Order: sequence, then C-alpha cells, then structure tokens
Amino acid sequence: MTRIVALVPMRHSSERVPGKNYRDLGGRPLYAHVITTLLKSGVVDEVVVDTDSPTVTEGMATAFPQVRVLERPEHLRAGEVPMNDVIAHDISQVEADLYLQTHTTNPLLRPETVRAAVEAFLASPQHDSLFTVTPLHTRLWTEHGEPINHDPKVLLRTQDLPPVYEENSNMYLFSGDLLRRTGSRIGSNPLLYPVDAEEAWDIDVELDWTVVETLLARRS
Repeated sequence: MTRIVALVPMRHSSERVPGKNYRDLGGRPLYAHVITTLLKSGVVDEVVVDTDSPTVTEGMATAFPQVRVLERPEHLRAGEVPMNDVIAHDISQVEADLYLQTHTTNPLLRPETVRAAVEAFLASPQHDSLFTVTPLHTRLWTEHGEPINHDPKVLLRTQDLPPVYEENSNMYLFSGDLLRRTGSRIGSNPLLYPVDAEEAWDIDVELDWTVVETLLARRS
C-alpha cells in the first residue's frame, strides 16, 4: 500500500490578509476547512500541520487531535523563506511514499477532488508528480504586447481558444526522493490536474476572502 501524508504549512502571521490561517470563515477557523477535507478524502493516511502559531497548535489539539503538528524551526519562519525549504524540513520528519501538500487558503477544495486527483496520479505511473491547475480560456499577452495563446488576426471566441493552465496551489503530489534530488515539488513529467475555478479559489488578498465567503454561503 502507498502511504500518503498530507502536509499543510500554516504561518502565524500573514501580510496581506492578517491572521488569515485562523480567521473565522463560515463559523470555523480557515484551517478547519482544508483539514476536514483531507480527513474526509479517504486517501490520506496522516495529516501533518507545520506551524509557528500557538493559535493553530491549540486549535489542532482541541478540534483535530488526530493531526500531527510540527513546530516550524526559527530559521524557516520568515515570510521570504521558500516553501520548498519548509517542505524539505517536513519530509525529513515524517516518512511517506507520497506527500500531498496543500494550503489553508483553499477552503473550497472538496474531499472527492482530493481523492480523484490521487487516484489519477496512482493510475499514471509515467508521471513523477502532480499539481492542480485552473484552465483559462482568455486572451493573454506578454508585457511587450505579444500574443501568448491566440492570433489577433483570427479572432476566435474565448471559449474556443486552446486553454492555458494556471497553477492554482490547491494540491501537489510528489515523492520525498523527488524533492531531495531536485529541490522541487514538480518533476520533469508532471500530471496537470484541472480543478474548476470556483472550487480552486485561493485566498491571497481581502477580495479573495469576500468571494470565498460568498461561494461558501452558497454551498450551504
């Protein structure tokens, strides 16, 4: 059997949305949404939270005692520390065949989506990693005014344009060996797994929070 460990990094401070990881969303701390999703997915053997936050640590002990909490070392706590460095520390502490890394900022992610992504990856041994994407059907340009994915002389409807894929940070699946060898969660032959834009919404700024609140209320 493949042992899969979910890694969820959570810093105490946040610059653009203060305290977002434990801020109330729909009557629960933000982190509770993705933790619940992972536990309900049926494909994760253990959930591990990496944090420097006493608030998160206390919340996990109270609401999610089955979740393992790793205290983030002091040298990995600054906002500019690359996420891959944090994950490298985590996998040195927790053994697994595969690691599934996600964020608290994806509270609309569904358990069935997590399950389907893992099953798709396990059924595709030719791929060395997986990350989720949002298909974009829109006209994109470089900063120099050059079209990226369309011909301005052939004005196709946007829905008929070939999609361009945005990395949405919902999920990454990778082995510890890949990260140790390359320093990256994404290998040379990744599986791009599409997630619907509404479900994939990532909270990065206050506007995102407002949108997610509205979408979450519409679900209930």
